[in-house]
Amino acid sequence: MERLARQVMLILGLLSWGGSLWGAQDSTEVSSQPDRQPGEGIYQAHCAECHGPSGHGDGPRAALLAPRPGNLVSAATSTKTDEELLAIISRGVPRTAMRGWEGELSDAEQRKVLAYIRSLVHFQA
Repeated sequence: MERLARQVMLILGLLSWGGSLWGAQDSTEVSSQPDRQPGEGIYQAHCAECHGPSGHGDGPRAALLAPRPGNLVSAATSTKTDEELLAIISRGVPRTAMRGWEGELSDAEQRKVLAYIRSLVHFQA
């Protein structure tokens, strides 16, 4: 009986050790894949619900909104200046669901979101 208990403990110890090595390897792989842009997390948390994860205006709430959210990778958006887009991010768009983020997102965070939106166009090109 004591021999069986030792064998079980040895097997459990090896499984535990092997599992910890496997988990450590997985976390290393994930951490070596940085965000495309620093604003990606902010965008996903505050914008993707309406604009969609890729910026096409097809987020989960988009079908419920009139007018529909803007396509952030469209030519119309791409031709807007940074100042125009920052004004939209900060103050929103009247008579739409696009609210302003001034007061909730800092100027630096708004600029990170803008940089991420700009990267979506280049990423899909």
